[in-house]
Amino acid sequence: MASMRDIKRRRESVQSTQQITKAMKLVATVKLQKARGKAESNKPYFNMLYETISSILAMTKNVDHRFLQENENSKKAVIVITSNRGLAGGYNSNIVKLVTGGFKPEDTYIYAVGRKGIEGLSRKGFSIHRDYSEVINGPLFSDATEISKELLTQYSKGEIGEIYIAYTNFKNTVVQEPVLAKLLPISAEDFEAEEGSEVAKAVEEAREKKLIMNFEPTPEEVLDQIVPKYMANIIFGAFLEAVASENGARMQAMDSATSNADDMISSLSLKYNRARQSAITQELTEIIAGADAIS
Repeated sequence: MASMRDIKRRRESVQSTQQITKAMKLVATVKLQKARGKAESNKPYFNMLYETISSILAMTKNVDHRFLQENENSKKAVIVITSNRGLAGGYNSNIVKLVTGGFKPEDTYIYAVGRKGIEGLSRKGFSIHRDYSEVINGPLFSDATEISKELLTQYSKGEIGEIYIAYTNFKNTVVQEPVLAKLLPISAEDFEAEEGSEVAKAVEEAREKKLIMNFEPTPEEVLDQIVPKYMANIIFGAFLEAVASENGARMQAMDSATSNADDMISSLSLKYNRARQSAITQELTEIIAGADAIS
């Protein structure tokens, strides 16, 4: 049985750790609220871009554009968004599993946003083509635009054939869902308007009246301008969702750690009291035995 001193020392160590986990939970909670606010404010702009592309693809035919065409190159580029720090439960490992389960190292370029993703994927043999780890500390739309421009340039040159993004979508403080989305090439099926939406109603009305949508400039030139903005906004939105998910996961992990520390402190306190009672009983027994020997 451990001595009273050892039990007391361990209990104090657990209490000290518990104070840290409580503080980390509070910090994660504040950051989560800020990140959720930014993610919500970004959605109207994204929805407008999505609806615009949906209407273009739905109301025009035979649009010939490089962003809509399959590329002969088999290389795939994957933007992998993780965190720079751990202590977030399965947040980072879930993204690494998602990427390793869907891609092969020999034909995949990793554009890493977050050091934990670099560490996990490097161990699995993946090539880290670019490191944007510092971006996730304070994501800006300009960061997303820079990444988008580089990828679109390589796609247009035929250096990569497909572009994907892997991130964690924030559902609530308990549920964060790993997501793998294809960015390019774009297909009309990806932009089918939801039944009952304003875009779907407008498209149906135009078809009934046999209307043709005219563009100035041409649909191809419109797509030239709007697809890069759409892609940059998806990347930026993924940044915001990932930051919210990271802090949600960390908040849950620190809450569980705090609860576990409570259980350990209770258990150690019980052991300490038993050891203390045992020591007192032993001292009383020795005193009584000594008194009996004298008498």
